[in-house]
Amino acid sequence: MVVDTNKESININKIVFEKKEMIFVQGDMIVPDSKPDILSTIDTSGNLCIYKKEIMDGKIKIEGNVAAYIMYLSENAEDSARGIHTSLDFSETIVAPNCKEDMLLETNLTIKNIECNVINGRKINVKVGIETKIKVYSNESIGLINGISNNGDIQTLENKIKLNSLVGSGNTKVYVKDTIMIDNTDNLAEILKVNINMVDKDIKTSYNKVLAKSEAEVKIMYLTEENKIATVTNKIPIVGFIDIQNVLEENICDINFETRNMIIKPNNVEEHSIYVELEVEVSCIVYEEKEINIIQDLYSPIENVICGQKQVTIMCNKERRRETCYVKNNVNIPEIENGNLIDADIQAIIVKENKLNSRIMYEGELNINFVFTTATSKNINTKTITTPFEYVVENIENGENLNLETQLEVGKQDFIIQNAGNINCEVDIIFDIAISQNMNLDIIDKVEVEENRDLEDYSIIIYIVKPGDTLWKIAKKFKSTVEDIVKTNAIENPDAIYPGEKLYIPKYFKTNTKEPIPTVSYE
Repeated sequence: MVVDTNKESININKIVFEKKEMIFVQGDMIVPDSKPDILSTIDTSGNLCIYKKEIMDGKIKIEGNVAAYIMYLSENAEDSARGIHTSLDFSETIVAPNCKEDMLLETNLTIKNIECNVINGRKINVKVGIETKIKVYSNESIGLINGISNNGDIQTLENKIKLNSLVGSGNTKVYVKDTIMIDNTDNLAEILKVNINMVDKDIKTSYNKVLAKSEAEVKIMYLTEENKIATVTNKIPIVGFIDIQNVLEENICDINFETRNMIIKPNNVEEHSIYVELEVEVSCIVYEEKEINIIQDLYSPIENVICGQKQVTIMCNKERRRETCYVKNNVNIPEIENGNLIDADIQAIIVKENKLNSRIMYEGELNINFVFTTATSKNINTKTITTPFEYVVENIENGENLNLETQLEVGKQDFIIQNAGNINCEVDIIFDIAISQNMNLDIIDKVEVEENRDLEDYSIIIYIVKPGDTLWKIAKKFKSTVEDIVKTNAIENPDAIYPGEKLYIPKYFKTNTKEPIPTVSYE
């Protein structure tokens, strides 16, 4: 006989595939006829655009390009520095077993390094290393039994758990255009370098809608017709609305901003400005926290109850944290004394991550590339200084068993040149941390009663409590009930029984009424 059960559904975002690897993109850059020959490279940078990503059966395909900027010293003594720009396209196919088209793909691609090799005065080979993190999720709806309608004599062990259930996911594309003004006295000749970073991310949720906000911080280094190098920085608001059914204000969101396309070009010289156009894809996965009551175990003292059981992995304790690490340090570059600091390009990386009890300890490095001129020469110089930092995130529950996704943003930065080439550096590093925990849960997915159970020839057991015993385990083992054991032994606290304690366990045989058989057994 099938027992009628009540169920509550949860949606599980199950990780089907996860991979982290480096992919490499390379190509040759040819110096235009309008520019002088290359003597040596000064600085290299790039911005990553992902314009297509898709899941096919058993594989993932990612297409994009790297907008690379090379600043170089020319053979022409009159030019202090020049720049060239190119776009390196790439298409990468990654084998992903068990992945299917209808699954959810999450990617995080970051440029880790760019190498330049001068082949000759008119040609440079560029190689870009891109760190690729990929996760593929399948959505599965699971019914957890939280009640029995025709329970009869069935005893149930219930448990309240908190878990994170998937509400939904979605994405949108945001197109923005802006004009960045430069100094009115500067007649722009060419763009030497462009860095674009998404900063100040924020999320607002309301009924059926997610508002995702960020700012594209655009920093541009340019050369004037007077052969002067300058920089300009501007922030462009990125705002996207994503429609997701049943989203509420208290829900937790994982958000990602990914640049799909970019156009950076100078306007007419007399306008003293640079045109910027960006296409950004904003994607979001939303979870709700639910407290549900589930039946963890059951049995009947007078019937044979057959349970269908399986183990599922659920997500719980999900939260997001944004914290700021303030790094202060002094570095020394003797050549810069009495010179001019043009730019400081910062890359923050995590070297080591330790999860211990209630804290997460990070060790990292700031790689700061200083671009400057000296007091004796107007030629451009660069020097990279590595500054270590440490940061601890406190008040973490079950820190050792957490899943962490940590992204670093560079916030406020200040560099003051002091005597003898000492530079006082103050940099804010923003930790954007997604925290969650996996819980393996044994659930009952069906219940049946098998009639005509064999009768027992005794009804009272004298039992000596063993280590690890609970009243539930004892009652289930001997086809009794927790309630009857408590009454028979006058137990005040059902949660407090101890090894060596003697208990009388009442049992019942199958008749029309519960009547003990007057026999005693020792266990």
